[in-house]
Amino acid sequence: MTFDFREAWQQTQAFGLAIAVHALAALFVIFGTIDWSPFDQEPPVGILIEAVMVDTSQLEEQREEARQAVERQEMLDERARELEQQREREQQRQRDLEEQRRQQQIEEQREREAEDRLAQIRKEREAKLEAERLKQQRELEQIREEREAAERQKRIEEERLKQLEARRQAEREEQLVAEAEAQRQALEQREFQAGRLATEREKYWLTIQQVVTQNWLRPPTAQAGLRCEVKVVQIPGGDVISANVGSPCNADAVTRRSIIAAVERVGTLPYRGFEDVFEREITFEFKYDGE
Repeated sequence: MTFDFREAWQQTQAFGLAIAVHALAALFVIFGTIDWSPFDQEPPVGILIEAVMVDTSQLEEQREEARQAVERQEMLDERARELEQQREREQQRQRDLEEQRRQQQIEEQREREAEDRLAQIRKEREAKLEAERLKQQRELEQIREEREAAERQKRIEEERLKQLEARRQAEREEQLVAEAEAQRQALEQREFQAGRLATEREKYWLTIQQVVTQNWLRPPTAQAGLRCEVKVVQIPGGDVISANVGSPCNADAVTRRSIIAAVERVGTLPYRGFEDVFEREITFEFKYDGE
């Protein structure tokens, strides 16, 4: 619905006319109520009554016209307000429609942008997948080539290994023969050396036993049939570091102390000539069978 300016102008003219009528009626009332007696001569009684009656009738008509004009003006004002409200509602509706169209355009723009982004993402994803596929294909081809080259190299290496294995087998057989001969000779040498060392070790322990026994001062409590294990710690050269009587030992405490004193009295055990069988810690049996 559009606003009719011609109708509004007519309503405005009617409103101005009503105002003019009201003003004219007011003037009639004012001038009709003024006392003009000081200025005019007293008219005849009959004539004055008729004039007042005429003026009152005209005044009522004017008042009625003014009232009707006011009512018409009020109706026009009400109509004007309704038209103004209708115009405002129409303008608001147009603004709402414009806002709806603007929002719809924004939403459509967003949808187009979202579709564009999705299309770009799909395009990029497809390009990435294609690049990945080509990369995997190249890698597979490279792996296939490397595998074939490895197979060829493997066959070459296997042939070379067969040749080396045959040569090594011959060398091992020769080496085994030589090692068997060397082991036989070494065994004979070890047996000879072990026998010699065993003899030397027995001689070494017997010599130590004799030296300690010669330096033993037998206490009165010592009895024939004495048997005690003696542990001696020494350093190269035969110097004694410590001596202890262990088990088994059938001697009393005094006899045990006398045996330890005998070792300490020796001071330096036999060493020269026994270097091959020297031991830092030795254990020998101290014996006494009576005189």
